[in-house]
Amino acid sequence: MIEINQITTVFLAVALFALGGWLINKIGFLKRFCIPAPVVGGLLFAALATILKTTGVVEFSLDTSLQSLFMITFFTTIGLGASFKLVKLGGKLLIIYWLACGFLALMQNVIGVSLASLMGIQPLIGMMAGAVSMEGGHGAAAAFGQTLEDLGISSAMTIGAAAATCGLVAGGLIGGPIVKYLVGKYNLTPDVQETEEIDFENKNEQITSDSFFTQVLLITFCMAVGTYVGTLFSEATGFVLPGYVGSMFVAVLVRNIMDKVKPEAVNMKSISLIGDVTLGIFLSMALMSIKLWEIADLALPLFIIVFAQVFFIVVFSIFVLFKILGKNYDAAVMVAGFAGHGLGATPNAMANMSAVVQRFGPSKKAFLVVPIVGAFLIDVFGIPIIITTINLFKS
Repeated sequence: MIEINQITTVFLAVALFALGGWLINKIGFLKRFCIPAPVVGGLLFAALATILKTTGVVEFSLDTSLQSLFMITFFTTIGLGASFKLVKLGGKLLIIYWLACGFLALMQNVIGVSLASLMGIQPLIGMMAGAVSMEGGHGAAAAFGQTLEDLGISSAMTIGAAAATCGLVAGGLIGGPIVKYLVGKYNLTPDVQETEEIDFENKNEQITSDSFFTQVLLITFCMAVGTYVGTLFSEATGFVLPGYVGSMFVAVLVRNIMDKVKPEAVNMKSISLIGDVTLGIFLSMALMSIKLWEIADLALPLFIIVFAQVFFIVVFSIFVLFKILGKNYDAAVMVAGFAGHGLGATPNAMANMSAVVQRFGPSKKAFLVVPIVGAFLIDVFGIPIIITTINLFKS
């Protein structure tokens, strides 16, 4: 047994993050399907650790006690990005798309829990292959996986990571073909008069030491208050609330208060930078510590649930979402984004849409609506649905 201390574990997580980024630039498949760098590096280490353990060579013991700090920081930055002004800017189309994402989260949990029950496994294991890993991606899979493991459900984080990885690949594969089918069937073309460039997050913001420190102050304030709010809520209601949820919702309130009082104080370029770094370290740390050998018996049920999730999103996207979004070219491009983040992550959605518009033409509406919902607003529906499911099926 090799024990790796707290600081060395953080270093290893950062090193694996960097290794993952290097491999993505070298291996076309990884880059094409937008597999995150910490997923590549973290799973590579997890696979190596599994081989070394199962062959009796050596076993690693990692001190991941700082993982929760990076996790809470990341989700707090997501909350600070959820400005209600963005909802107003997106209009009716954004509301429809947002509601569709909420419905998808609900159905993904219904599919996961139902199939798990039919196959005789713990329903919450099915949930880990539902909205948690599909719409939530690797970040939510790691966060809620830890919550379920604390409730006594072993391997939840590993199952969530495996499902999220499968979802990422599937989301990257199906987006383009769906749009190609819709464009061909309905003879869709882009709106050539749509030329207005929408800058909804002020890309020209500059990062200075003072402004960066202000963002750190905002983030840590939301984290501190949010942890107390989450603890008080759980104690008062008996409802299981993951540690980062309170901080994220406090951050949403703080952001929208700041929009009214002093909007220039929120620098999204700094906040996004902090979010990207903390997400990378958190994911790398979570994935490198998973125990792949624990889910061998669940490989077939996991595959069945993920396949059902992919089938549902294809059917829903073509026959429902495309029509309620307007049955036009913008709707088709948004469907590509929906498939990307509905099964994987927002970068997957953006990659899908970029590939589509490069071939068929621009869609400003899609590039406004999908990032806002996929990156910020989706958790407003997704997290309550996931938390409710946990509390319904916890033993």
